[in-house]
Amino acid sequence: MLCRIGCLWLNWRMISSKRLGRSFFDRPTLQVARELLGTRLVRMEGEQRTAGIIIETEAYIGEKDLGCHASAGVTPRTRVLYGPPGRAYVYFTYGNYWMLNFVTEREGFPAAVLIRGIVPTEGIDRIATRRAGRPPKHWTDGPGKICIALEIGKAQNNNDLCVHDAEIFVEFGENIPDSCVTPGPRVGLNGVPEPWKSIPWHFLARYEPQGA
Repeated sequence: MLCRIGCLWLNWRMISSKRLGRSFFDRPTLQVARELLGTRLVRMEGEQRTAGIIIETEAYIGEKDLGCHASAGVTPRTRVLYGPPGRAYVYFTYGNYWMLNFVTEREGFPAAVLIRGIVPTEGIDRIATRRAGRPPKHWTDGPGKICIALEIGKAQNNNDLCVHDAEIFVEFGENIPDSCVTPGPRVGLNGVPEPWKSIPWHFLARYEPQGA
């Protein structure tokens, strides 16, 4: 059973701007991963907005986390993870897909949240064209699918989410209560040893948009 949400996401902090600022990302990664649920991911394409409500995230925390790219230390690919919070970490995987992450915590400590699922709310025609031949429920139910639908790739890596002209940013959205959130193991880490394979750093919201 899906949870119908009607409250604005204002219980983290009352601010004048509806965008999430750098201080939101400069916090413990698990807290950021959980509180991103219900917020709105926005991709600006010129003057056009393509957006969706974030409903699925995963946390990756530090060099000791063997599921995290930072377990390899500082490399040309992972350097972004060691940078300031509130930046996009976009990487290529499986020879086919780009994946969007948000860098978290203090500069110098490598951590990020992977955006695994969104519910499209704006730019539906553009998303439908990019995901042609797929049913709407599968347009953005995976991290690679999100990047296709929102046209996110290498050019967006290391983009600052918190500047006024950001191509990618996050807005306050709807409050999703704990009763509608299921934590669990991260997806696709089959070759990663325990405890990192099964640690419950994956968050999935049961979500039905207000007015649906």
